[in-house]
Amino acid sequence: MAYINLKELVDSRDAVNKWMERFGVRFGVYKHGVFNEQLFPFDSIPRVIPKKSWDYLEKGLKQRVRALNMFLWDIYHDKQIIKDGIVPEEFVYSSKGYMPECEGVDPVGKVYAHIAGIDLVEGKNGEWYVLEDNLRIPSGASYPMIARKICRKVSPTTFAYNTVEDNRDYSQLLREMMDDMKAPIAAEDKDEVMMSVILTPGRYNSAFFEHSYLAEKTGATLAYPGDLFVEDNKVYYAGMFKQKIRVATIYRRVSDEYMDPLAFEASSLLGIPGVMEAYKAGNVALINAIGNGVADDKGIYYFVPKMVKYYLNEEPILQNAPTYLPYYEEDKKYVMDNLEKLVIKDVSEAGGYGVMFGSDMDEKRLAEVRKLVEDEPRRWIAQEVIDFKDLELLEGDEVVERKADLRAFVVSGKETKVWKSGLTRFSRNPDSFVVNSSQGGGFKDTWVMAK
Repeated sequence: MAYINLKELVDSRDAVNKWMERFGVRFGVYKHGVFNEQLFPFDSIPRVIPKKSWDYLEKGLKQRVRALNMFLWDIYHDKQIIKDGIVPEEFVYSSKGYMPECEGVDPVGKVYAHIAGIDLVEGKNGEWYVLEDNLRIPSGASYPMIARKICRKVSPTTFAYNTVEDNRDYSQLLREMMDDMKAPIAAEDKDEVMMSVILTPGRYNSAFFEHSYLAEKTGATLAYPGDLFVEDNKVYYAGMFKQKIRVATIYRRVSDEYMDPLAFEASSLLGIPGVMEAYKAGNVALINAIGNGVADDKGIYYFVPKMVKYYLNEEPILQNAPTYLPYYEEDKKYVMDNLEKLVIKDVSEAGGYGVMFGSDMDEKRLAEVRKLVEDEPRRWIAQEVIDFKDLELLEGDEVVERKADLRAFVVSGKETKVWKSGLTRFSRNPDSFVVNSSQGGGFKDTWVMAK
């Protein structure tokens, strides 16, 4: 299919990157204990997803996230999926993401994963596979938002003549969801002014640009550590002008263990002392819920297709990458016998860390990894290496092909909705399957076609 005026957009790559530098579109990386900020390189050749493919993805993503939300409710309440032997008890309670402090807590609408970032790849056979579910603090939506905004400025005719779904509604999806998730207001508080905030760890967080950008776009207040406090099991915002305003919803960009020094990590200066008690009392909504890490543990990922069948009585639309769990003897034997052609992942790592390709290892290293798996089978999963699609991108003036994935964003409030866009990340290394920004990758716009 030919896309009208696409050459003008592609030729404007340098202009788009200069605009993004001007707007401060950056991400930070800690390496060897040093924080470095850098631009997130943008490639102007868009990823195009036909409407038929998107309709399939959208249906599968909604199904998957509904099942994951039901799993989270179950794990912190009835634990029926454990009692019925679908997920081993050990996999839940040994997960670093399981938070016993969340037992019995009732989030509004039974929604835990209000914002899910689901990472997918498209195989060369045309099949889509889910690589992982990000349910704690998934980041990246701001980059395609601002890239599209700039692309519209530098080449408005490209979007006038191509039927691309408008991606400017993400902030509206967030606003509506935050309003949906507000805790019920007691009669005595009905006249109280209520606000929503985005809680950032501060300037030196890797995704600080996104925190400030989403606050601007949603109309929420960007809150820093120290801006929020708890009084009578209610959360208030003071801010630099020390105005005491009640907080109804906190879209947190602070990790679980740092959210409340009275409940979790006592040394944390990033969280809000007492916020867990306010949350348990139903006086404030936390987006995403604390404790979600148990569901995006890479070991639990293995069981998500089973969750879909168990909770929804449906066949899963989207498939996992072929995955082996060394916890099971049959899977462990397969991993040991085929390690050189598999990819091994540490279940508690993220950002492309803890990923090892057997094909890159010599015999000595293969033996070391086999011992690691043998000693700690719960810590690892193994996957077949999917030969996923290469996408075209510009390297200098040359068009080359590189591996790329897609992070789709699913927003759950009263309804579950999939944003008609996403973050397409690509590797700049021709020999690498790792596309994460923290590993030096870039990104491009994702065109979801309207017809």
